[in-house]
Amino acid sequence: MSKKKHHAKPWDFLDEYRGKEFTGTWPTVVEMFDITVKRYPDNESFRAFTPKKEVYTYAEAYEHIQTIASYLVVEGVTKGTKVALTGKNSPQWAMSYLGILYAGGTVVPLDASLSDEDMIKLMAFAGVKIFIADSERLKGFDEKDTLGLTHRLSLEPSEEFPMIMEQKGDRRRKAYKATGEETAAILFTSGTTGTPKGVMLSHENLVSDCYLAQGNMWIYPTDVFYAILPLHHSYTMMAVFIEAISVGASIVFGKKLVISQVLKEMREGKVTMFLAVPMLFNKMIAALMNGVKEKGAVLYGVIRFLMGVSGVLKKVFKVNIGKKMFGFLLKKLSLEHNRICISGGGPLPASTFKLFNQLGIDFVQGYGLTETSPITHLNPVEAYIETSVGKNLPQVEVRIVDPDSDGNGLIHIKGPMVMQGYYKNPEATDEVLKDGWLNTGDVGYQDANGYLYLTGRAKNLIVTEGGKNVFPEEIEDHFQLYDEIDTICVLGYIIDKQKKSEGIRALIYPSEKYSDEMKKTHGEQSAAEIEKRLNQIVGEVNKSLQPYKKITRVTVVNEPLEMTSTKKVKRHVVAQKYKD
Repeated sequence: MSKKKHHAKPWDFLDEYRGKEFTGTWPTVVEMFDITVKRYPDNESFRAFTPKKEVYTYAEAYEHIQTIASYLVVEGVTKGTKVALTGKNSPQWAMSYLGILYAGGTVVPLDASLSDEDMIKLMAFAGVKIFIADSERLKGFDEKDTLGLTHRLSLEPSEEFPMIMEQKGDRRRKAYKATGEETAAILFTSGTTGTPKGVMLSHENLVSDCYLAQGNMWIYPTDVFYAILPLHHSYTMMAVFIEAISVGASIVFGKKLVISQVLKEMREGKVTMFLAVPMLFNKMIAALMNGVKEKGAVLYGVIRFLMGVSGVLKKVFKVNIGKKMFGFLLKKLSLEHNRICISGGGPLPASTFKLFNQLGIDFVQGYGLTETSPITHLNPVEAYIETSVGKNLPQVEVRIVDPDSDGNGLIHIKGPMVMQGYYKNPEATDEVLKDGWLNTGDVGYQDANGYLYLTGRAKNLIVTEGGKNVFPEEIEDHFQLYDEIDTICVLGYIIDKQKKSEGIRALIYPSEKYSDEMKKTHGEQSAAEIEKRLNQIVGEVNKSLQPYKKITRVTVVNEPLEMTSTKKVKRHVVAQKYKD
């Protein structure tokens, strides 16, 4: 790759292709991929750790995508045709996604963990006619399907179902070419009760967000992204999949969200861009620091002191000595090739953010919603703030509505990445979208430099007896680095029906490792000992909290709390299950 002088903005190179490959401000997703294939045909695009080690260059991927697209065109896919896509992360998933767009259709990515019934409900609502999935999932639709699907296609070789990549079409048949304003994807948000909320994202939403995010962080054709979180989710779809293909970078597709597997694949794939959720980063740093503690108090003290020095040099003086100094520790986390770690999808403890940076990793976090494609804020690597979820991207406007005495109010956002609306749900759209401004439902404040600070979700608000507002997320943050705890969910419980005041309750699911250790040590008394220790932890945390934020009821649960595919607790489901 020839070395070129950096442009003022990462997307300035598009000027060379405007008027030739596309018109207007931004290309469509299809035009963007065309441009990347022209720029970097021989770059590795997709890699999977299957027995035969699948690897595709951009030119090879393009050929497969054209095969998929031409087949879909022959089978009737055109403007407005909805094609559902679900399955394990894989090159086939990525190429099918692009194939649908090249055919002129709209992608409906679905969570592979949904039941067949819920999937049928969402596909019926979206009017899906073609279903692409792993072969095992397709089997469940032989008898249950009432959708009148015209085609069921497999992402993998299958005796029962045709594999999408092997279906030939007539390439002379011209596909419908979508414009930037047309819907590229419909993403269903968590939960399937009531009228489904299908977020409509246009080509312009996706592509503008992709490039504008690079205004806060440069990425390169030499980068290797790791796709371990589900691709149907807006965070991975944008921050890994679409970002990578916009610059000709490579994507390594992970198999399972199991730390040992993740570390193996990251090392083997020489991953430079690692994007994950707070839970995974918390577990990684906790395991690493516990390993150091086991070497003895003196060594642990020395390393923590040196990490503190490294952190100050990195943050204040922009000198990064951590990567060389702590290379032996970074190898244990398979981060020796890493350039940047990004946390998203939920609140991250500032301590985790700080520890990774002290080790020499350029570690930042970002913010956004499915309704904003999803990125609106991202910490610049060279100017990060540990307590902030990031600085607003170029062209993103923020206003804080009805701030309280501390300056916390509802966060409203405006920008080219804000969704078109909810599919077939104008009432829900009107509730959150007005004059281009999106009510995020999140509460927080923004400083004068555009850095955003979150307090919590408005709908999760707990109103205490003294009339104080408490957000569960800010309490839960204090528990994220305790090894004894797998998951915690903080909820309100009614203590005065007339005044509608609430106390604060914690539901805690202990970690399996800790539970197993206690069973070996205490046998039948283990449950009581576990409960005793978890109450001690709550007591420790309560000491650091303001009086009105203290937890007053603790429930230790004996089964995992229900989670979304991005490892966030389904708060409403858990609240219903464990209600008083």
